[in-house]
Amino acid sequence: MANYNYRAKKGLQEIINGTIEAVSEKEAIEKISALGYLPISLEEAKNQQKFSPAPVAYKTHGRIKGRQITTFSRQLSSLLKSGVPILSAINIIREQSENVNLKAVLYDIYNVIKNGGTFSSALEVYPKYFPVLYIAMVRTGENSGALAASLLRIADYRAKQEELISRFRMAMAYPILMALVGIATVVFMLTYVMPRLMGIFSSLGQNLPLPTQILLALSKGLRQWWPWMILIILAAVVLIKQQLNTKMGRLTWSVCKLRIPIFGNFALKADLACFSRTLELLLKSGLPILSALQISVQVLNNEVIKEKLMKSYRDLEQGGSLGRSLKDSKLLPLFMVNLISIGEESGNLASSLGEVADSYERDTDEMIKVMSSLLEPLMILAMGLIVGFIVIAMLLPIFEINLMSK
Repeated sequence: MANYNYRAKKGLQEIINGTIEAVSEKEAIEKISALGYLPISLEEAKNQQKFSPAPVAYKTHGRIKGRQITTFSRQLSSLLKSGVPILSAINIIREQSENVNLKAVLYDIYNVIKNGGTFSSALEVYPKYFPVLYIAMVRTGENSGALAASLLRIADYRAKQEELISRFRMAMAYPILMALVGIATVVFMLTYVMPRLMGIFSSLGQNLPLPTQILLALSKGLRQWWPWMILIILAAVVLIKQQLNTKMGRLTWSVCKLRIPIFGNFALKADLACFSRTLELLLKSGLPILSALQISVQVLNNEVIKEKLMKSYRDLEQGGSLGRSLKDSKLLPLFMVNLISIGEESGNLASSLGEVADSYERDTDEMIKVMSSLLEPLMILAMGLIVGFIVIAMLLPIFEINLMSK
């Protein structure tokens, strides 16, 4: 048994502090909830020395796909449920893995646990592959004795996120391919076809039509200045990347994303769906709401939404209401705010967050389909107009000669 210091909400406004005795964090949270309180933060009273992982045998910086981490989580969960000890389970997965980098990571994790470390402390060595959310879920599973269940929840969560990203990429693949083919076609016509027609146009001995003059000027400019154009494009890409590494640059890009017609609404709902699903997962795993909220905010990419949610975190830390704080932000949809407020008052916050996530995941799925169906004809129309203009500009002088000869 261990003593745990806690902070909890009694009603909507009052914050209380206390100490409770329990076997694990999960049991402590259950006891606090049974008293009619909403746990905000929880920490063990005694000072525990954290395990410092043993030096790893060899570090790897190679690529491990997200799907491989998801598969590893699901396989480890299945083995642990079957009663296989964690060291044996990790060794089995390592031996059957075909990814050399994953083998190296699992070898190091195996050694850390073998030397007395915890699974979660071993994962902390590789934040590139195991983010904060993953480690928090694993640590909660270790403390509650339900590591297999936590790993299964992680695997299901990651699978849903990967499926959404995969659908978005597939929806964008065809329009991007069309754009690349269209650009290549235009460049070919301006740099290869037009120079061979210039001699014919110059021998006509008459003023060329305006579209033909524009096309010839573009062709000449592209052939003469293409090195400078490439340098300007590369410099712009480098500058944008540097700006995105700064807080102001990320904030500016986040604001721009939310203001883009159609896409802005999609970006907002996608981030809110991810946040709601993450927070639901952590609360169901037994994390106090403050810890769960802090971790959930970190999975977001949009700095504007992050700032609004961190303000709610600070308000909740000071004893405020999460639902009321979200409503004051003015950015989040009323549907989400109202459901969270109802869940907070009824003590079913995780269920309300699940409903929000389900709704926004359906919305984003529908929006992906709509954007895909709209982008394809728009790309065809745009490429058709550009190529049509080039063909007409090349044929206009010939038409004028025919008209003059009649």
